[in-house]
Parts: sequence; C-alpha cells; structure tokens
Amino acid sequence: MEHTVYRVYPYRWIILAATMLVNFTIQTLWIAYSPITSAAAAYYSVSEMAVGFFAMSFMIAFVPFSIPTSWLIDRFGYVWTVGAASVAVGIFGLLRGAAGHNYALAFAVTCGIAVAQPFLLNSWTKIPAAWFPARERATAVGLITIASILGTAAGLVLTPMLAERMSIAQVQLVYGVAASVAAGVFVLAAREKPRLPLDESACRERAFMIEGLKHALRTPSFVRFLVIAFIGMGIFNGVTTWVEGIVRPRGIGSSQAGMLGAIMLVGGVAGAVIIPFFSDRSARRTPFIILGLAGAIPGLLGLALAPGFALIAASAFVLGFFLIAVNPVGMQYAAEVARPTPEGTSNGLVTLAGQVSVLLVYAMEAINNATGTFTTSLMAVTALLAFSVVLATRLEEKIGKTV
Repeated sequence: MEHTVYRVYPYRWIILAATMLVNFTIQTLWIAYSPITSAAAAYYSVSEMAVGFFAMSFMIAFVPFSIPTSWLIDRFGYVWTVGAASVAVGIFGLLRGAAGHNYALAFAVTCGIAVAQPFLLNSWTKIPAAWFPARERATAVGLITIASILGTAAGLVLTPMLAERMSIAQVQLVYGVAASVAAGVFVLAAREKPRLPLDESACRERAFMIEGLKHALRTPSFVRFLVIAFIGMGIFNGVTTWVEGIVRPRGIGSSQAGMLGAIMLVGGVAGAVIIPFFSDRSARRTPFIILGLAGAIPGLLGLALAPGFALIAASAFVLGFFLIAVNPVGMQYAAEVARPTPEGTSNGLVTLAGQVSVLLVYAMEAINNATGTFTTSLMAVTALLAFSVVLATRLEEKIGKTV
C-alpha cells in the first residue's frame, strides 16, 4: 500500500507574514478617515456622512464582489488573485493621496481599493489551509486577524497625529506608499502550495465552488454563523466608523477618540492571540465563540454608558478582547463545518455576511441623527449581540470530525 509522506515547511511563516502585511495596510486605508471625520469633512467641503462613506464603501463593494472573488481564488489560486489585488491597492492608495482636495476623485479611487479588498479578506482561511497543519490553522487565521487589527489601530492613532503635521491628502499618500511596499513583498514571497502535503486533511478533495456554495448554505450551523458574523462585524464596523461621534458628546476629541479605537484593537490583539490558541489546543470552536460574544456585551454597554475616558477605555478594551477574538475562531469553524466547500468560498460567505453589516453601520448614524446620540443605537446592537449568544449555543461542533 502506498504511503503518503507529509511535511510541514518553515516557509509557511514567510508567506503568512507577507499575507499579514498586505492585510495590515488595507485596513489602514479603510479606517484612515474615521478618527478625523470632522476635519476631513471641512477639507473636502462635504458632510460627515459623506466622509463616513469612505469606510462604508468597503462594506458596500463587498456585497456584489465577494462571491465572484471567492470563485476566482478557488479557481486560479491565491498567488495571482491576491497578488494582483495587493498591487491594485497600492496603486489606488497612491492615487488617493494625489487627489488633493478633490472629494469625487478621492472617493472614486477609494472604491477601487474597496473592490480589491475581498481578494485579501476571502483568502484568510485559504492560505492557512494550503500551508499550515490543521492544529495550527485557527492560530494562523488569528495572526492575520491581528495584522488587520494593528492596521486599523495604526489608522486610528497615526491619522490624527499625521493630520496635525501635513494635509489629509499627504496622509493618504503615506498610506499608499506603505500599501505599495506591502504588495511588492507579497508578490515576491507568495507560493501557492508546498511540494508535499502537510497532513491528511490537506489531501481531502474540496467541492468546487457552486457545489460547495450549495452545500454550505444547506448546513444549518454554517447559516447560523453567517447571522452571528453579520451582527459581530456590524458592531465592530459601526464602532470603528463612528468612534469620534460616539464619544464627542462626552467631551472627548478626535485624538482621544483615535486612542479609544486603538485601545479596543489592542484588546482585540490580545484576544486574537489567546482565544484561538486555546481553541486549537482544546480542538473545540463553539465554546470559544460563545465566550467571545458573551464577554463583549459588558464592553459594549460600557462604551454606550460610561461617563469618563478611563471607564470608556476599559470598556473598549473588553469589547475588543472578546468580540474580535470571535473572528479567527469563527472563520476556522465556518471552514470546518462547511467542508467539503472550498475555504475561499466559505471564507467569502462569512466575510460577505460581515460586510452586509454596512446596514447596521448606516442605521447607527441614522438613529444618531434622529435622537442626537449614539447611545440608543449602541443599546440596540447590544440586544442583537445577546441574540447572537443564544444563536451560538446552537452551533454544532465539527472540528473533531474533520481534522
């Protein structure tokens, strides 16, 4: 009987690092206007809602492009697809910096970045599946999550600081240069798959996209997790997009608002390290998804109601630690529960559900305009988060059956 030789390659960490770098830079480009919403509105002579659309355009673009992107990744591999998208992000990032005071041009090239983003986000489980053994995949996805968190944190913290020293267009140019460098690193480093398989799970056949798509959407636990992803990502995107407006009524300025966003993301880094590690060690996913969702509720309530900076900062840390940690564990859970659906397809569907949460982001601002405060909208999404905890208790555990 033929004996299959397995091997785990150290080069997997190089590819993971390059993947982390391009995800870092695109998240910085995504969030770069949120901590300076009022200043950007004045710079471009538009409303704050118009500035909010810089971030929301990423979520809107994801809706029509996510599934085609997943098909392309599964059909042609991530080296060419993610590489081309990374190069496009770098080019459009440079063009956004060159747009000057022209809002229409800056927004148009932002839409170009937004169209490229699904290629990066939909490969989060594809690359670990190709290069990492099953016991390390949630950790690998967790590290990509950390890179994205740090990219968002960099945009929240650095943007107000840089905007004090240079024009907003020049700030965007700096971020465009960084994205171009990251694209070059990825193109040089990326390889599709190792010469030998990593373990038995790497040898399993995957259903092609259409069959895999049908299978995933017929899997009750996968569909339940799509709802959880919609709620969780909606809360994360809403808080990061409107962070300045959320805390402004409590006397907190844009620089401190950026710091609060960064504190939330520092908590997220810690959570994305600790919780996926224990998930991999215990070979279980659902208890950690439930823990993350339930643990985020006190943080969200504190963000809505805490009166001073210190309490708001503590709440932001708790919210980030638990809520963001759900993402890597949940992404890997979705890939496992949907098998034999290809990782690019299952990853794309989950991320699509998260990006459709732009509806929640828009609703938060609409409620704010109607009531004069974000408190009402934050309480509403807290109720949705509690519902997601209940839904998570109905997720079927699959890791022990598939790896």
